[in-house]
Amino acid sequence: MKRVLLVVVVILFWTAGGFVQQAVAQTEMLENEAENEEEEEEEEEELETDRDAFTPASSTAGTNVAILETSYSFIDNRDVADTHSFPEVLARYGICEWIELRVGWNFEVGGTGDIVSGNEGGEGAGGGEIERESQMLYGFKAKITQQEGWLPRSALILQGYTPTSGEALETDFVVTYAFGWELANKWRLDSSMRYGTEHGPQDGFNQWAPSVVLRVPLNERWQAHVEYFGIFTEGSAHDVSRAFISPGAHYLLTENLELGVRVGWGITPDAPNFFSNVGIGWRF
Repeated sequence: MKRVLLVVVVILFWTAGGFVQQAVAQTEMLENEAENEEEEEEEEEELETDRDAFTPASSTAGTNVAILETSYSFIDNRDVADTHSFPEVLARYGICEWIELRVGWNFEVGGTGDIVSGNEGGEGAGGGEIERESQMLYGFKAKITQQEGWLPRSALILQGYTPTSGEALETDFVVTYAFGWELANKWRLDSSMRYGTEHGPQDGFNQWAPSVVLRVPLNERWQAHVEYFGIFTEGSAHDVSRAFISPGAHYLLTENLELGVRVGWGITPDAPNFFSNVGIGWRF
């Protein structure tokens, strides 16, 4: 009888030990999952604005998150009056994790339109005289893919541009596909291809704008980048090819407030000599 009781006790202890080990393993698994979720949330909380470079971010604002961006551009044109562009306002609001709505407004004065800000319509005024015009933009951005191996994170932007003052009357449309990878050293390589309709003083034409940018974090608050982008017209009475090399940097004043500056030089005869852009992005 004692032997039977001893065997029963041993079996109970062995069974209880198994349950304890299983409970500990499940607890560790849940803790690891929670840590992974926290890390993913931290990555998703990184502030990425579209005004930081000509190449837009391949991320969206996030569910119920708003991002307000504004900037000023100065363009030193070669053959016509210099261009001033402001306030380049863009408001982005995420209706879900995958889609954001976008609306904005800008004013330009000079011998040509703002061609260096990715959120602007493009060619704009093109005469030798100083012209003043403004336009509003509206559209959406949709996240297409998440990065997985060689598959890039990507997004599609569709926007319309309607004049609100000036001689231009036509509404134009621009579609942009942005994609990129986060590298092992936390650098980011992003690229985009932009196609839009455009109207000059005498004709309508197509406009293509490829770009690529390498972003390098210097520390938790500073990030630097170098970028190539071009604007090429097709079907115009006088097609032009404008290409730029543009370095820049931004500084996070807080986790939700970014201050950025970028400059650039034209590397083709049709491109302006120089441009500069400074602006902020605010998430709330």
